[in-house]
Amino acid sequence: MSRPRRGCRGGRGQRGAASLFAVACLAVLMVVGAALGVVAAMVHAHRVAQSAADLAALAGASAVAEGGDACGAAGRIAAANGAGLEGCLVSGLDVAVTVTVDGPRWLGQSGDLAAEARAGPA
Repeated sequence: MSRPRRGCRGGRGQRGAASLFAVACLAVLMVVGAALGVVAAMVHAHRVAQSAADLAALAGASAVAEGGDACGAAGRIAAANGAGLEGCLVSGLDVAVTVTVDGPRWLGQSGDLAAEARAGPA
C-alpha cells in the first residue's frame, strides 16, 4: 500500500489564505477610491474656479462698457461664485482677472486652485 502524500491537496497549509487575499484587495480598493475622490474634488474645484473667473471677467467688461468700476464688479461676482479675486487688470475695454478657490483638504492636500479669464469686445 502506498502512503498518501502530505500537502498534495493544499490542505492545512493554505487555510485562511483567501481571507487574507480578500482583505488585501479591499485595502487596495479603498486606497484607489480615496485617491479618485481627491482627484474628483480637485477637478470640481478647478471647474468652480474657472467658472467664477469667466463670470467675473464678463462682469468686469460689462462694467467697463458702462463706465463703472470693473474690478469691483469682478470681485463681487467672484465672491458670489465662491472664489476670491486675486488680480484684476483693465486694459482699455479688456478685463483680465485671476481668482482662487479653496482646494480639497483630503489626504494632506493644501493647495488652492487658481484660474484666469479675459473678457472684452470681440
